[in-house]
Amino acid sequence: LARRAQNRRALQTAFGLPLSPDSLLCGIVSRLTAQKGIDLMLDALATAGPDTQCVILGSGEPVYEQAALALARAQPERIACRLGYDTALSHQLFAGVDAFLMPSRFEPCGLSQLYSQRYGAVPIVRRTGGLADSVRDFALDKPTGIVFDDATPAAFSAALARAGTAFRDQK
Repeated sequence: LARRAQNRRALQTAFGLPLSPDSLLCGIVSRLTAQKGIDLMLDALATAGPDTQCVILGSGEPVYEQAALALARAQPERIACRLGYDTALSHQLFAGVDAFLMPSRFEPCGLSQLYSQRYGAVPIVRRTGGLADSVRDFALDKPTGIVFDDATPAAFSAALARAGTAFRDQK
């Protein structure tokens, strides 16, 4: 746990976020496309409470790149975004976040949810394809993450709120 806390602080520093130990720190490494549910995530993050931070690493459709950058500019104390891909930074993200976001509309297999589990970050996924096969919701026996069903910002927001509650309850 001490190493995770150290990784978390390093990630917040690398992305220019305040060192806020009581905030749920979420992250995503992804192509920024509709398939990956980036619009759902951005809408949910825009209305998330001040106790949720998020780091975004990826590139993709210009509309989503610009929306992610705009959200980061509007809420720099909570949201940070880097466009492009950086292998070392992606590993730092997996090692430092409390929750890893995968709101995909469809995902035949998916590896990032497995990486997040290996690194100790809780995956928050939409129940689809390989995500449904590899992540068991916290409400079930032998949970491995948080799962939501509907491809809507409201469903994603509810999953994010569940993660925040679980994060604060463990402290």
